[in-house]
Amino acid sequence: MAHPTTNDDTPAGFAYAVSAYVLWGGLPIYLKALSHVPAMEVVAHRVLWSLPIIGLLIWITGRTDDLKTAIRSSAMLGMAAVTAAFISINWGVYIWAIANDRALDGALGYYINPLFSIFLGAVLLGERLSPLQWGAVALAALAVLVLTVEEGRLPWVALALMLSWGGYAFCKRRLPIGPNQGFFLEVAILCLPALVYVAWLGATGQGAFLRGAALDTWLLIGCGLVTAIPLILYVNGAKLLRLSTIGILQYIAPTLIFLVAVFLFEEPFGPARMIAFPMIWGALVLYSIALFRQSRR
Repeated sequence: MAHPTTNDDTPAGFAYAVSAYVLWGGLPIYLKALSHVPAMEVVAHRVLWSLPIIGLLIWITGRTDDLKTAIRSSAMLGMAAVTAAFISINWGVYIWAIANDRALDGALGYYINPLFSIFLGAVLLGERLSPLQWGAVALAALAVLVLTVEEGRLPWVALALMLSWGGYAFCKRRLPIGPNQGFFLEVAILCLPALVYVAWLGATGQGAFLRGAALDTWLLIGCGLVTAIPLILYVNGAKLLRLSTIGILQYIAPTLIFLVAVFLFEEPFGPARMIAFPMIWGALVLYSIALFRQSRR
């Protein structure tokens, strides 16, 4: 995750970050148009078409030397492989969720994610949490328990997204390279298996690329743009905003996902969710208050 390089918010940073979160929040609409394509195939195309975009950006900004240094380091490549595994799992689960009318579970997972991140910080890094932060984590855990009891099963989609993105963010902090260069390494590592998989689908006549409707082919190519552009906007925005501002703005994406799921996809919003989601929102209020207090100190 990129860290701000300024103690003040800037209009440009705000515009970049809001644009990124709005694009992420609207991504389910794009993915829904590909819901008939297997999730693994969509993930493969996200990898393949993201690589030239992020590679071009790194070349234009003159950061290729950082990549050369990273490639020579086995430890850095190893950590990039771990983050690549986490992000590919996250993408696969999310794409499957959208295709199978589980976008609400996706929203839940991304709502819980910041709370899971501070929990990871306490458990793995020994960071001390304030009573408000512990209260937020406890309330989120209780919301998951409510869903589990009422629906008779774990909300595995939300938990898988939370764990994969939380693990990705945690390991990303240990990748001593810029976010754009790190993302390039991740998709480069995933590129060969993605290319082999897409080629196999084409050879066996199972792939949608160049074989299905023309729209499917263009949508799969566009996966590179909808993957790379929000990331680029976010990275630039994070440099120009305070951490507390980024912490609040990150709620935009799951809120938009929630609204799309309920009002556009018309997913059922049953009694369990009517209890759990307000609990999560309450937990995020506690988290935000604690974040502002830390920022003022």
